[in-house]
Amino acid sequence: MTTNRAQQKEKTRRLIIDAAFRLLSQERNYTSLSLREVTREAGIAPNSFYRHFEDMEELGLTLVDEGGVALRQLMRKARQRIRDSGSIIQISVETFMEFIHNSPHVFYLLLRERSGTSLAFRKAVSRELQFFIVELADYIQQTQNYPTADAKIQAEAMVILVFNAGADALDCKPAELKLLTEKAVTQLRFIARGADEFLKGRHDESDQPGS
Repeated sequence: MTTNRAQQKEKTRRLIIDAAFRLLSQERNYTSLSLREVTREAGIAPNSFYRHFEDMEELGLTLVDEGGVALRQLMRKARQRIRDSGSIIQISVETFMEFIHNSPHVFYLLLRERSGTSLAFRKAVSRELQFFIVELADYIQQTQNYPTADAKIQAEAMVILVFNAGADALDCKPAELKLLTEKAVTQLRFIARGADEFLKGRHDESDQPGS
């Protein structure tokens, strides 16, 4: 009986989360959603909401966390695909753009709350971005043998560029999205090549007599 109750509670919690995600769109941001609107979309009584979340802010923070986790998992799978074929930059950007196309409501949330009015939301999105940066920095460090600090600088530049491209992709038509993807790939390759040249130049300078 206890197991059934726990399963039902988790099912209802899931209904609330999915309902909130569905209500997000180009025209609606999270702060414009009401508790009654979310519970109506979920098909539950408003009072039932408080058995799962303290308030709408807690629900919103859960959405940010889930959105970040879903995207990071997808990017990890992309890096696994890279081992078998293709360029890390090309596959990563294409995977990111596919995510935006298939789950625009998630990216709307991350993008808008990144600069929204809620400090808690801004910190949550910033934390998710840092997770991306750390994971990419680790990958760069392992594959390129870069120093930790340099790998993080490159990763941060790449993540910011891709997220900005993602913001532009939300309103793109298919042909425009293709051009935007190609542009992002080229820009990321500039960053990667520039990092290689910069570190090579610094290494050569350190080898000079008297340095």
